[in-house]
Amino acid sequence: MKTVSNKHDELGKCFAQHLSAMTSDTLPKQVDRLWQDIVTRYGEPQRAYHTLNHIEQLLVEFENIKQVLSEPHIIALVLYYHDVIYDPTRSDNELKSAEFATDALSPYLSSEQYQHIHALIMMTANHQLDTLVDSDKYNDAAYLLDMDLSILGAPWSAYEQYAKAIRQEYKHIADDDYRDGRTAVLQVLLAHPKLYLTDHYYNQLETQARDNIKRELTSLAAL
Repeated sequence: MKTVSNKHDELGKCFAQHLSAMTSDTLPKQVDRLWQDIVTRYGEPQRAYHTLNHIEQLLVEFENIKQVLSEPHIIALVLYYHDVIYDPTRSDNELKSAEFATDALSPYLSSEQYQHIHALIMMTANHQLDTLVDSDKYNDAAYLLDMDLSILGAPWSAYEQYAKAIRQEYKHIADDDYRDGRTAVLQVLLAHPKLYLTDHYYNQLETQARDNIKRELTSLAAL
């Protein structure tokens, strides 16, 4: 079994590889400082699901689909930064994460690159695709959003752990209020004609995801 530090080291090496593939304008100590900032943020005590384990799970998904992406390094960096700011008591986490990523990466990337990263992180707020003229960017964004929701289509045991971790992050909210709020979120998801935007994820996960959501709704109703 990998130790936590070993997993962090692997994630850090992966981060460095993706950033280095996009720019030659970084020193190892600069990349390491960027990575340590990410580690610090994802290790904050208010997190139970939105931790480095979440990033690791997303990168497993990324490895399976990266060959179909037009800008895989951009998408990888978005995965690292999309939840870098996470306060369950606030509603602007995606905006703050996008701004954090822009501040961190703007010294090393072109304005087009870091602005694209900003836009992609913002899409994770409501999991809606912005109108992207470039079909390749549209495809990449669709895969990004599907990866972020891939936990919904996990086997029930993994989904149940996810649901429990989300409840832990919102432990400041009373059961009744949490039940009502979480139920509303899940019902909005179920109302979507498709949870997943790409054929790859739709074919693999859509049925399981809907079953999981309905099962969680049943358990919430019993609170």
